[in-house]
Amino acid sequence: MRLSALFVSLALAAPWAMPVQAQTGPEQALKAELRKQLPDANVDSVRKTPYGNLYEVVAGGEIFYTDEKATFILLGPIIDLKNRENVTDARLRQVNAVKFDQLDFKNAIKIVRGNGSRKLAIFEDPNCGYCKRFERDLLGVNDVTIFVFLYPILSLDSVEKSRAVWCAPDRGKAWLDMMTRDTVLPSGNCSAPIEENLAFGREKKIQGTPTIIFENGERVPGAMPAAEIEKRLVALRSGTPAAPAR
Repeated sequence: MRLSALFVSLALAAPWAMPVQAQTGPEQALKAELRKQLPDANVDSVRKTPYGNLYEVVAGGEIFYTDEKATFILLGPIIDLKNRENVTDARLRQVNAVKFDQLDFKNAIKIVRGNGSRKLAIFEDPNCGYCKRFERDLLGVNDVTIFVFLYPILSLDSVEKSRAVWCAPDRGKAWLDMMTRDTVLPSGNCSAPIEENLAFGREKKIQGTPTIIFENGERVPGAMPAAEIEKRLVALRSGTPAAPAR
């Protein structure tokens, strides 16, 4: 359950208190209590922040804040006024990062443009309209190697289309034909790494398509304009961090 839906349900429920036992340290005790009181939140970690005696709680790839006794839940970003940094956004990028070398590239469609020197991985569903627009936009990005991980989460038809792409003689061409030209492919009858990709996505909490992963591990949920992709790729090569997408 996503946090937004979870906390709407909590707001409609009767008030509750969450006493925290201090037997194993405040972070561990708070984590255990939150897991008990919010079983659908999938609490992964709790840590003290330097802001207002707040504790950061990471749950299902999202962040919220509470105090050491869990008497309240605070949603929304923390902004450090000293350096004008969105602390929550920066932490979310850390929390949701995926090490590029952890990706199993044998389970991806490899598409090379130009010299292919820059790398990008994308989890996509063939029935995703945003993915189709994104793929058309990506045609303008050159000197890049794109690893497309078939991630059919929208319907059973998505699974069949993914299999058809994987079983095609030229997977890259078949994928681009389907996504940018609406080509209908014949059914596939081969072993495709669909379950492996879905299992990896569940582990990394990839919940939507497209999901973009850059070489530095930064994960971006949703499509990005080609100009923003180019900006990120250039920044990675120069070692200059790119500003987060808005």
